[in-house]
Amino acid sequence: MMTNLFSVFDPSSSILNLSLNWLSTFLGLLLIPSMYWLMPSRYHIIWNSTLITLHKEFKTLLGNPNQKGMTLIFISLFSLILFNNFMGLFPYIFTSTSHLTLTLTLALPLWLAFMIYGWLNHTNHMFTHLVPQGTPAVLMPFMVCIETISNIIRPGTLAVRLTANMIAGHLLLTLLGNTGPSLSSFIITILLITQILLLVLESAVAIIQSYVFAILSTLYSSEVI
Repeated sequence: MMTNLFSVFDPSSSILNLSLNWLSTFLGLLLIPSMYWLMPSRYHIIWNSTLITLHKEFKTLLGNPNQKGMTLIFISLFSLILFNNFMGLFPYIFTSTSHLTLTLTLALPLWLAFMIYGWLNHTNHMFTHLVPQGTPAVLMPFMVCIETISNIIRPGTLAVRLTANMIAGHLLLTLLGNTGPSLSSFIITILLITQILLLVLESAVAIIQSYVFAILSTLYSSEVI
């Protein structure tokens, strides 16, 4: 029984006080063995072409040809978030990306690693980012404060953006689904069509949000390299 609107996002299934809902994050490992088949499947071909496209785009954004292998981090990040977003669209499967526990775990260490690397190896370059080019001397102290705050809240905005977008769509689907038993058959037909359209929208949001998370992480890293 749902005690409140947000209880659908709470981990509830457990064995020996260990939550089983987070195991859905690792279900993507079941898809890996098919990658080793001699004859690649359609899924394999589509996924490979997607990853190659992302690799080229991330490589362009990074802009530094000496940083080899950097795109692998962001492609893996995109794959993990995309899979977990799609898993949440299936019934009775826990949406791990709707919790700040997971999204902050992804965003905070990544941002912290970029900051430590940037300030240790490119200190002058990091200082120049605090004052945009062409800023009047009077406004420089204010710009330093604003840029510092905007830099600090970056992992929070990454995490909250992903979490809020995943929660919003699921809540809307839950609210509309709960009104079904009290409606007439004609209204239920309209409701079903609306739910299907919302599900298509949520599928698009699952792709877009994973792409946004990866692309913003790439842009943040390009500033410190």
